[in-house]
Amino acid sequence: MGTDAQPAERSGPRFKICWRTVLFIGGVLILGLPMVVNTRAVALGTLFVSVAISLTMIGLGVRRYHPRHPLPWYLLSASAVQFAIGTGLRHISESQRHPFDDLFTLSGYCCVGVAAVLWLRPRQNSTDHDLLLDSGLIGLGALLLSWTFLISPVLHMTHHTYFTTITSVADPIVDALLLTVIVHSVITSARSETSLRLVHLAMLVILAGDLAYNLETAGSAVFGRQIQLLPLQLGFTLIGAAALHPSMVVLGEPRDIHPHRSRQRASIIAIVMIVASLVPVVGSSLDTLDRVVVSSLFALLLAGVLLRSERAIERSARSERRAQYQADHDMLTGLLNRAALLRALHRNRERWAGQSLALLFIDLDGFKRVNDNYGHAVGDELIANAAARIRRVIRRDDAAARYGGDEFVVLAPLAQQQARQLAERLLATLGEPFELSAAEVRIAASIGIACTKPRETETTVYELLREADSAMYHAKEYSLGYIFHDDLRRGRPESGPRTWQRESAV
Repeated sequence: MGTDAQPAERSGPRFKICWRTVLFIGGVLILGLPMVVNTRAVALGTLFVSVAISLTMIGLGVRRYHPRHPLPWYLLSASAVQFAIGTGLRHISESQRHPFDDLFTLSGYCCVGVAAVLWLRPRQNSTDHDLLLDSGLIGLGALLLSWTFLISPVLHMTHHTYFTTITSVADPIVDALLLTVIVHSVITSARSETSLRLVHLAMLVILAGDLAYNLETAGSAVFGRQIQLLPLQLGFTLIGAAALHPSMVVLGEPRDIHPHRSRQRASIIAIVMIVASLVPVVGSSLDTLDRVVVSSLFALLLAGVLLRSERAIERSARSERRAQYQADHDMLTGLLNRAALLRALHRNRERWAGQSLALLFIDLDGFKRVNDNYGHAVGDELIANAAARIRRVIRRDDAAARYGGDEFVVLAPLAQQQARQLAERLLATLGEPFELSAAEVRIAASIGIACTKPRETETTVYELLREADSAMYHAKEYSLGYIFHDDLRRGRPESGPRTWQRESAV
């Protein structure tokens, strides 16, 4: 009995997968039926069968995957029904004078728009305004073209009723708005959201079918009944396939947006601008109202492009400043790094010209013990706190750098006596207890000082570093606290430990 139960359990999912596959293949095969049998009954019949298959696939997908937010899928189901009713009414009446087909179609678009907003709302990003601006510019370009080639011709027709004219004008406007939402959804979607990509494709196909209807309404082209029905049926089938894909459960979930394809968006916007600039030439017979509307839309489009360019320049400058800061500073302490320290003398040559210079090489005594006892995380915490204390003691224009590990360097225009006072203040502040996350620790510091007199010849940072480093090691070896390299060179280094109190700090 146990051996028979296992195959039976395995056959369930296989049967379900097969059933969903049969539904999808059936929906695809039905698409070509109106091409073979060119009758109104067959066309409308295949339309409603496609809608029924799409609704079945959506129901199976929601039942199988249990998405946390099923409402958008229900709205897409409602839109499919409304599209089908509107299209059916449109093809039953050859005169196309009643507005009810357009009302059902517009209602379907509203359901699609609400579903898209529900999916997009949880997606947050600091650059979301830039993405909205790009989407709006593309939609604005579509609206400009719609006014010229779809809306304006309808307004000049005399055989339409007032209500029919309103619905015929509203249809292209809603299409442009929906295109904006689709574009924004495309540029904020992840590559793994296959279900959402199928929905995007379905919406674009349906918009293409509606474009054909709008061109026919405006008298610009004539399409056969099958050409208008095929995009709707294909769109419904793709929506059903999207509901059957496992990725449908992640739609509407909160997640961060990682913008991509910025260059592609910029290319599309450039194309929109080129096409928009040709509208006044193509529509040379536009009357005063048309020219006012076209000029206003074109002005908005141009203002949006200028705003986008300004934001792009600002973003580029901000990125450049951030990159320069990261190249010149130590990320743990915020002080200059070694490379920036070596350039500090050159950068400040005008401000420090003719002044004495002092370089203080600081090493933390006891840092290795803290690192070994409490770990590298606490050691980094000590380094960051020591750097903050050094920054508080020195002057604003002095250059402070983390030279490496637990070594710091201060380069400043100071005479020897001023350098002595600064060294004593640094030793005093670094000698106070550090309140770290693991414990309260005490450390000491050793400082080597190299000084120059007002310069007649150029002194390099390398020379000062070498002299101060040598003096620091002598101060550490004999627990002197600080010592000048000049004292070592003259053969009279001070000996014996020294201590400094906070009262010497300024």
